[in-house]
Amino acid sequence: MELGVYSFGDTQRNADGTLRATAEAIANLHEAIVLADAVGLDYFGVGEHHTVDMPASSPGAMVAAAAGATQQIRLGSSVTVLSTDDPVRVFQQFATADAISGGRVEITAGRGSSVESYPLFGYELSDHDQLYAEKLDLLMTLNSGERTSWCGSVRSGIDDLVVVPRPVQGSLPIWLGTGGSAPSTVRAGRLGLPVSYGIIGGIPARFGRLADLYRATAQRSGHHGPNIKVSAGTFGLIAPTKKDAVDRFYPGWRNLQLLMTQRRHWPEPERARYEEQTHAPFAYYVGDPDDVAERIIDLYRHLGHMRHFFQMDLGGLPHEHFLEAITLLGTEVKPRVQRLIDRL
Repeated sequence: MELGVYSFGDTQRNADGTLRATAEAIANLHEAIVLADAVGLDYFGVGEHHTVDMPASSPGAMVAAAAGATQQIRLGSSVTVLSTDDPVRVFQQFATADAISGGRVEITAGRGSSVESYPLFGYELSDHDQLYAEKLDLLMTLNSGERTSWCGSVRSGIDDLVVVPRPVQGSLPIWLGTGGSAPSTVRAGRLGLPVSYGIIGGIPARFGRLADLYRATAQRSGHHGPNIKVSAGTFGLIAPTKKDAVDRFYPGWRNLQLLMTQRRHWPEPERARYEEQTHAPFAYYVGDPDDVAERIIDLYRHLGHMRHFFQMDLGGLPHEHFLEAITLLGTEVKPRVQRLIDRL
């Protein structure tokens, strides 16, 4: 089981609640990735958002910077909002980072959990599915060889052109990221791509049905072998005690909920609802190392996933708590998970 972290960047807050500099958030994110590598974590994903509170707007640039500052950890996007980006530039940026890292970079392509990139880059949200389907097809074509020919309707075609640099292993791992959509699950299986589920609420075990659908679709489509795999990204925070973790994660969770209440009309945040989600069988992996390790294994029994990674830094979580949680995930949770898996 691979363990890791993902982040959209998290802008720190002053004592009065106002946001600090987004440049500080990016520097903090880089420091966190370097620490994750040092404590033995397997993966760090950089998500794409375009907001003041979550300013990691350029995963390719962040991954490239981290590639030169780390030794072992796999680096990727979680996710690249492919509908509003150009697949040629995405491929070139991540292939460049891959060369710097010595072959440790991957891409997770998705439609994203926010809509800010559509007006920012001049796209219509109503076109999201066509944009995503065609751009994913182009990205996969680019990944298949140095010379590319492709035609579609959402951008100009490519007629036998060279796209460089090439990844260290010849191609990049490309995952399909989804928040739990059955059509996206089927698409991943049909294309033979590994699938990454973003689980941000409810009961994670329900994703087991989607994982079964994914594997069955892949088999029917003739896809077998090591590329057919599942990962899961969830909210989480590790602290020395369960109470510490629950108390530390709550203010940032509340800040995020208040933002989403304004932007997307989510329900008003309630402490009782939050605390319920921090206990099994619900979706917030917030606890001490034993608690989190046992819950990872419980989800593994339902999902059979090979990677579990956590969004910890949200809503202005103090940076020192983020760094401590990363350290505990690598030094305390990871060996516990391995011992529990060995007993299965």
